[in-house]
Amino acid sequence: MPNLRDIKNRIGSVESTRQITRTMEMVATAKIKRAQEKIESARPYALSMMEVLGNVARYAKGAEHPLLEEHPHRLRVVVIAVTSDRGLAGAFNSNILRMTENVIRDETAEGVKVDVIAVGKKAAGYFKYRGIEPIATYRDISDKPTFVDAKSIAAHVIEAYAQEEIDAVYVVFNRFRSVAEQRPEIHQLLPIERRVVEEAAEGSDVRAEYTFEPDAKSVLRRLLPTYVETLVFRALMESAASEHGARRTAMKSATDNASDMIVTLSRSYNRARQAAITNEIAEIVGGAAALEE
Repeated sequence: MPNLRDIKNRIGSVESTRQITRTMEMVATAKIKRAQEKIESARPYALSMMEVLGNVARYAKGAEHPLLEEHPHRLRVVVIAVTSDRGLAGAFNSNILRMTENVIRDETAEGVKVDVIAVGKKAAGYFKYRGIEPIATYRDISDKPTFVDAKSIAAHVIEAYAQEEIDAVYVVFNRFRSVAEQRPEIHQLLPIERRVVEEAAEGSDVRAEYTFEPDAKSVLRRLLPTYVETLVFRALMESAASEHGARRTAMKSATDNASDMIVTLSRSYNRARQAAITNEIAEIVGGAAALEE
């Protein structure tokens, strides 16, 4: 049974850990608010992008573009795995890595070669450990992603898909539902599904007349790569907000567990102290009785 000093040292150690986890919880809470503000500020841009895409698609019906074409044979697929640069976020990273592994396993079983673009140190370290060398690695951007980062990631796949060097692109990320809920999802990035463009055209309420230079189909061809970049940027922002939410939840759970452990250890300390006092009293009483005899 541990003595009083051991229990007291353990209580001090757990209290120090609780201070750290509580601080990290407060930092994550503050960052969640900023991440939500970024998503809300970027949402009008994404909606306007879809609106413009829909309006241009109405004038460019039947337009063809390499990013819209589905290749007849799937020989090579790229998966963009979006994780964090830091840990202590519960199952945030493991869910993404597990989903990416499932995609790799399913595609490989069908004879398709799968390449990975690792976003975040956790993805880069995991795939390196698994013996998978990513074709591109992005570090130190998971906390504060920018549109420049999204354009850089999208550039790896847009040109390759247009040249038919790859046949499909998927992005795996955590979607931010709320502070307490983050859901891992996988979206097809390329080829762009025609129904997305058609639904955008049908759902557009704007019926303004446009003057296109040189023509509507050319403008649409310029918009589609930007649309892909916007999707990547949105995935990065969703992942950033989800990371802070997952870390806040994990740190709150760790803080609560530390508080419960301190209560349990304090009770053990009090019991051990009471036992030591009782033992000392018994020894004193026994010694006094021996002297009287």
